[in-house]
Amino acid sequence: MKEEKRSQTEDKEAEERKSPSAKVIHDAIYKEAVVELSRPSSALFWSGIAAGLSMGFSMISKGLFMANLPDVEWRLLVSNFGYSVGFLIVILGKQQLFTENTLTPVLTFLQRKDSKTFWQVLRLWGIVLVANLIGAVIIAFVASETKVFDPHVKKAFEEIGKVAMAPSFDVTLIRAIFAGWLIALMVWLLPYAQTARIWVIIIITYIIGIGHLSHSIAGSIEVFTLVFMEKTTWWNALTSFIVPTLIGNIIGGVAIVAVLNHAQVKADS
Repeated sequence: MKEEKRSQTEDKEAEERKSPSAKVIHDAIYKEAVVELSRPSSALFWSGIAAGLSMGFSMISKGLFMANLPDVEWRLLVSNFGYSVGFLIVILGKQQLFTENTLTPVLTFLQRKDSKTFWQVLRLWGIVLVANLIGAVIIAFVASETKVFDPHVKKAFEEIGKVAMAPSFDVTLIRAIFAGWLIALMVWLLPYAQTARIWVIIIITYIIGIGHLSHSIAGSIEVFTLVFMEKTTWWNALTSFIVPTLIGNIIGGVAIVAVLNHAQVKADS
């Protein structure tokens, strides 16, 4: 009797420790996506504004690190931990970020494949993207045009923006594909990360930062700051950074992660 009870206890513990299957993770993200698609437009918009503003702390934190560290080779390694701050605020705060909460609803469309869901996805994308960019413009203006930050910190912001703008269109596009891929993979990992959620966010976004991989919202804040500093033009920021980054993030997040992971689950079933 004791052996049977111990066996049942061990089986229960083994079941609890077992990693969730791809289908379980897919279903968890799918249910969350359905909820996001049903949210009112006003709620999406204000949440998107909040996310755009919050993402400014990625540039601000990284800039503060850079401004207060010696100009040595390892400065890049340390300062990019600041890049994770905005993502931590947005994701843990459940704010609407274009590359985080808006790519997963594609799973809903892939499941239903109807015009209603397609337009719901486009509505979500459009509202959140516009709201994120409005928030990005506001925080970039504050960072560059006010006296909140010391001149040496603003100099670090300028350096960050120039690094973002430096690559050609095609290089920015490819970097953005990798960034979208990593962000969507992060979303895939989070539902059952439990106490490791913070570390998943930090590690993934740190890799994006240290690799200079292009993120449509975090990077937009960096280039908008350059515009307000009159180091580049709005047109150049749009055509050289924002357009290729948006395209790349969508390809990386939707095609590589949502479609392939969805196809994996469908094949299993």
